[in-house]
Amino acid sequence: MKILDKYLLKTFLITFTTVFVILFFIFILQTVWLFISELAGKDLDLILIVKFLLFSMPRIIPLVLPLSVLLASIMTFGNLAENYEFAAMKSSGISLQRAMRVLIAFIFVLSIVAFWFANNVIPYAEYKFINFRKNIAQAKPAMAIAEGQFNDVGFYNIKVNKKSGENGNILTGVTIHEKPNNVGENKTVIKAKDGKLMSSEKSSILKLVLNDGYYYQDVTPKKYEDRAKLPFIKSSFKKQIINIDLSELNKVDEDKENVGSTNAMLNVNELRYTLDSLNKNMENEIISFSENINQRVGIRKSPIPVKTDKKKKALPNNILSLYTNKQKADILKMAGSNVTSNIYSIESTQKDLKDKQREINKHLTALYEKFVIAFACFLMFFIGAPLGAIIRKGGLGLPIVFAVLIFITFHFINTFGKRLSQEAAMSPFMGSWMSSFVLLPLAVLLTYRATNDNGLINFDAITTPILQLFQKISERFFPAQNKK
Repeated sequence: MKILDKYLLKTFLITFTTVFVILFFIFILQTVWLFISELAGKDLDLILIVKFLLFSMPRIIPLVLPLSVLLASIMTFGNLAENYEFAAMKSSGISLQRAMRVLIAFIFVLSIVAFWFANNVIPYAEYKFINFRKNIAQAKPAMAIAEGQFNDVGFYNIKVNKKSGENGNILTGVTIHEKPNNVGENKTVIKAKDGKLMSSEKSSILKLVLNDGYYYQDVTPKKYEDRAKLPFIKSSFKKQIINIDLSELNKVDEDKENVGSTNAMLNVNELRYTLDSLNKNMENEIISFSENINQRVGIRKSPIPVKTDKKKKALPNNILSLYTNKQKADILKMAGSNVTSNIYSIESTQKDLKDKQREINKHLTALYEKFVIAFACFLMFFIGAPLGAIIRKGGLGLPIVFAVLIFITFHFINTFGKRLSQEAAMSPFMGSWMSSFVLLPLAVLLTYRATNDNGLINFDAITTPILQLFQKISERFFPAQNKK
């Protein structure tokens, strides 16, 4: 390795490491801020909090790494151009591509490491993080109830609008759904103005005291015709106590792992295997539903030829004319019921298939994201390095402005594309790679202009056509003045 390559690599590594550490610390603070309500005031040990943060750190890397490469590239090459070191290199016959050669090799290695990290470390950390959060919530029952969403606590799903009190045990706006033991059992809903969680270290029973509420219970009549009336039982109460058995929840091992896999917890091979299973499951459901609906409407896959007797009298055009008025009413009523039932079945299956397709799209997006993070390092380098050489500014001023604007654009397009792909508005491939495809022309343009020593914007290319247009207008409408 030549002295110039060592110098450039050392300068870039120092800048990259400094920027990475600062940005990583900022994003960690953001994570702490997001989960501060779950960690603060819950009598958690320092070790548990440290483990909680350690498991949440790897998910920050896909955000911090490309931004660090972008900012470090702008700052490094901006400093070299500002101190006329680039001018000295070019006067010695060293081009921009030659200066970038050793850093391109470093970014290539960094991209491989980023892919390995996204494929192995992040899924493992995500798995640990979700399980650890669940186990903490089991160990501290008050944490199991988050505001504004339904929470699975024992045999109940509990939702509260607001939590207050020293340990978050004062609840406001309580809605409780009792889980049925058997399918078809009566559904119970309890709504209360406020409530209070009371527990004891010596007891495995969590007492929930509710005040000023209502009790609703759906009733399923034995007669089918009475079910359309949707009967239910309603009662009010001033005070009601619900005892929740936490004997199973309190058997907590912080190292216990019992949460099933999600797309964020899988590596490339596991994602491909899961996608194959999901696609086969969806195809089987489509085939099963189509065969079922065909049988219900009387369409057979391979119609059996029926021998007809030519001597028999042909049927009339209006078959209903063969029946009495009462029979006609019964037939029409049955046909209407069948049509309604088939429409409901089609709509229900359509919604189920959309959910399955959304799950497939999420797994495909997670698969492509592992490759996007590796390519993003290359992309940000080829944007940042020529941009720094063009603007000729180092330090933390102008480079940060450009880096933040470019990265926000990249992150916004990436998030927007993933949301569209999950809702099937575009393919998961395009949704995941859209941000890279949008910024790739910018990287090519900046590299071209920096290689040719052109500025960031060629104002002559913009103003010259405008001046020529005004000149032509002036010659056409004011010919006498132009002759003078």
